[in-house]
Amino acid sequence: MSETRTIQWTQRRKALLHSPITTSISKLLRVSVTLLGLLLITFLIGRVMPIDPVLAVVGEQASKETYEQTYIDMGLDKPVIVQFYYYLSDVLQGNFGASLLTARPVLDDLLRVFPATLELSTIAIAIGVLLGVPLGIVSAIKPGTWIDVTVRIIALMGYSAPIFWLGMIGLLVFYGELGWVGGPGRLDIVYMDTIPNVTGAILVDSLLARDTATFKNALAHIILPASVLGYYSLAYICRMTRSFMLNELNSEYVLTARAKGVRETTIIRRHVFRNIRVPLVTVIALSYGNLLEGAVLTEFVFSWPGIGSYITTALLSADMNAVLGGTFLVGAVFILLNLSSDFLYRYLDPRTR
Repeated sequence: MSETRTIQWTQRRKALLHSPITTSISKLLRVSVTLLGLLLITFLIGRVMPIDPVLAVVGEQASKETYEQTYIDMGLDKPVIVQFYYYLSDVLQGNFGASLLTARPVLDDLLRVFPATLELSTIAIAIGVLLGVPLGIVSAIKPGTWIDVTVRIIALMGYSAPIFWLGMIGLLVFYGELGWVGGPGRLDIVYMDTIPNVTGAILVDSLLARDTATFKNALAHIILPASVLGYYSLAYICRMTRSFMLNELNSEYVLTARAKGVRETTIIRRHVFRNIRVPLVTVIALSYGNLLEGAVLTEFVFSWPGIGSYITTALLSADMNAVLGGTFLVGAVFILLNLSSDFLYRYLDPRTR
C-alpha cells in the first residue's frame, strides 16, 4: 500500500513540475535572474572603463571642490555594492538617469531612437528570411549544380564583405549615380515633423496618418540600408538552411520515403522542412537580435538615428548613463527573442511541450 502511495506521489510531483503554471513561473524566474545579471555586468563594465564620469559632468576646467562635491552627489564615494543597489532601484522604477548629451532622461531617448532601429532591422530580417530560406532549400535540393554554386557564392559574399563597404558602395551607385533611392537619414528635410509620432516607425505612422508622400519618401530612404542589412542576414540564414536541409535529406526516413515512391516535393514540404523549422527559428531569432545590436556601422554610414548610433555617440562622449541604458535594452531584446523562440518551439514541435 505504501509503495502505491509513493508511486502516486511521484506521479503527482512530476505532473506539478511539468504543469503550465510551474513552467511559466520557472521561465519568469530565469528571465528575471538573467536580466539581473545583465544589469550587474553592464554596471560593473561602466565602473571599470577608463572614463571619469565626474569629468564628463563638470568638465576638465572645474575646481577641485566642484569635482569632489559632484563625486559625492553621484554616489561614487559609496561602496560598489551600494551603488549597484541604488542603480537597480532606479532601473526598476524606469529611471536610467539623464543623458549628458541631450539633458533628457535616458529612457525617453531610448524610446525615441529604438523604433528607428527596430523598423530598419525588421525589414532587413524579412528580406533575409523571404530570400534566404528559399535559396537555402533550392541549394540543398540541387547540390553540386550551378544553382548550388551560385547560391553559395552569393551567401559567401554577403557573409564576408564588410557591411560598411556595402553601404558606401550602395550609396555611391544607387543614390549618387542612379538616384533610385533616398539619401542618408530617415526622411528628406521637407517631410520632417509632418506626421504625428505614434509608434516611432515612420512607415507605420505615415500609413496611420494616410500621408502617402511621407510614406514614399520614408520607403525610399529605408530600402537601401534595409537591403544591406538584409543581404547580411540572408547570407547567414541561407547557409544554415542549406546545412539543415542537407542533413535531413541524407536521413533514413527520406530514403525510405523515396523508396516508397513518395514525390520529392511532398518529402521536402511535409517532412524535411517540418523537421528543420525548430533549429531555423533559432537561427532567425539570433539573426534578428544581431541586426538590432549590430546595425551600428550601417546606421553610421546612412546617418540613421537608431540605438546603435546613440550608444556609439554616448560612448565617445563618456555618457555612461546612456551607454548602460542602451546596452541593457539590447540585452533585454535578446532575452525576449530567446523567450519567443522557446514558445515557438512548443508550437512547432509537440515533443517539446
